Amino acid sequence: MDVGLQMVCATYGWDDCSDQQAYDEEIKLALLAADLGFNCLWAVEHHHHDYSFCPDNLQLMAYLAGQRPNIDVGTAAVILPWNDPLRVAEKVSMLDHFTNGRLRFGVGRGLARREFEAFRVSMDESRTRFDESAAMIVEALETGWMEGNGPHYKQPRVEIRPRPRFPIRDRLYAVASSDDSVVSAAKLGAHMVMFADRPWPSRLPAIQKHRELIPEFFPGMAPPRPLIADFCVCTPTMDGAEELARKHMGPFVLSNFEHYELLGEHFSTVKGYDAYAAKVAVAKEVGIEGIIDGFMQASVWGTPDQVLKMLEERRDLIGDFELATSFRFGGTPYEVAEQSLKLYAKEVLPVIQSWQSETAQVAAE
Repeated sequence: MDVGLQMVCATYGWDDCSDQQAYDEEIKLALLAADLGFNCLWAVEHHHHDYSFCPDNLQLMAYLAGQRPNIDVGTAAVILPWNDPLRVAEKVSMLDHFTNGRLRFGVGRGLARREFEAFRVSMDESRTRFDESAAMIVEALETGWMEGNGPHYKQPRVEIRPRPRFPIRDRLYAVASSDDSVVSAAKLGAHMVMFADRPWPSRLPAIQKHRELIPEFFPGMAPPRPLIADFCVCTPTMDGAEELARKHMGPFVLSNFEHYELLGEHFSTVKGYDAYAAKVAVAKEVGIEGIIDGFMQASVWGTPDQVLKMLEERRDLIGDFELATSFRFGGTPYEVAEQSLKLYAKEVLPVIQSWQSETAQVAAE
């Protein structure tokens, strides 16, 4: 199994945590993960708020790639409606040169109304902007040329320099938290990216749909494994483990609700966000404690044996997947995050990295 570290870059949940402290801690953990054998470093894109602030994850990955030149780096994700497609293609091609093809390029369409407003982009256009931009960028990274004449991006034909050197198709990732995003991810041939934020049986239909769609759009192509943005508290014993996990997973859930306005009524009136309107109704029914309980069921916490058990149960249900695991979230003190990461790297990482994919098992038989 491929296992990465996810960088959230947040101050929500910490007392008097400066932006500098947040970045110092995230980078320290990322470099430690690289030294301890993780496969990839991932970073989100978010803006302006303590929920998360990484305004240019490609820039952050360029820095980390320079610090640790042998690890893969990835974006989870570049939010396309907030970025010009030509500039994205140029930056991706440039970083791919620096890393010798070790960049994993993840994209998303965005969810927070406050971020769309800051960039003066209508949420009603997010789906069409994403689909139009994604197609242009992938084409540019495959051919070395970009052009477009869609409703949002009138792009004259122009060459991408430095010219793309490495095939990008098998390194594409797309956030897919709604049904139409699952379709968009499949149209790109991308790994679907999802968050460990609800019980896995409810996620299975989307995963199966993605697997079924891939051969329709790309005959003969094996469905790429989903990437799961996981959240982990790894402890030496189970004594107090659940309480510690809830102490930090709870505030992280609250930060999601606050940043995305997940109890707001606007999702029912914004084009392309109908699925979130349904989730709002569910959230109101079960309450915030019920949502936190669901998050606790989906994420991993406890001793290495407990974490492995949770991951094995997940794999039995949904099949093979990749991981982008975060250890710093919801006010987790740096010392706790570091201890958790080190224990995970020592006792969990070697085991799950040894898991052979179902596809490889079939091929070997």
